[in-house]
Amino acid sequence: MGYHSDIAFTPSVKAAQEARGSRGGYDKAMARHDWGDRVTPALAGFIAERDSFYLGTASADGQPYIQHRGGPRGFLKVLDERRLGFADYRGNRQYISVGNLDENDKAFLFLMDYPNRQRIKVWGRAEYVEGDGEVLRAVVDPDYDVKLERAIVFHIEAWDSNCPQHITPRYTVEELGELG
Repeated sequence: MGYHSDIAFTPSVKAAQEARGSRGGYDKAMARHDWGDRVTPALAGFIAERDSFYLGTASADGQPYIQHRGGPRGFLKVLDERRLGFADYRGNRQYISVGNLDENDKAFLFLMDYPNRQRIKVWGRAEYVEGDGEVLRAVVDPDYDVKLERAIVFHIEAWDSNCPQHITPRYTVEELGELG
């Protein structure tokens, strides 16, 4: 049986780790505690506090694309223990993520908590959902006055939090007000 971390630690990555001396440490770490593949209460709490994250997709030939997503705190919703979702509001109408998901459903979420120097990485598969009232109602924020076009549903395959090294604390205007 493999580990959930194998989604990122591919054979090529493991070879690079081995060549550079870090593979043994990761083997020991994964034997003690593998990455998660389900939403825990701690992860749900972390997600509920985010007002932005980064979505990574790639075209069929592997051309990567990273897109910043922002909204009211908690706009990324926990749909169940294996699925996250968010409302996709009308934007610049480039549809790069949507087009990528049409041909390659592999996706990645990168969630940052800059003030507390924490990050969560989530690997999985994503789909966009249009016309499904139940899903759209689950992700929409009725107090956010923007035109909803679709939902993006993210199916979790693995997630991990990692060290705070090199995360520069940044604060929103609201957070600065709370500090003063």
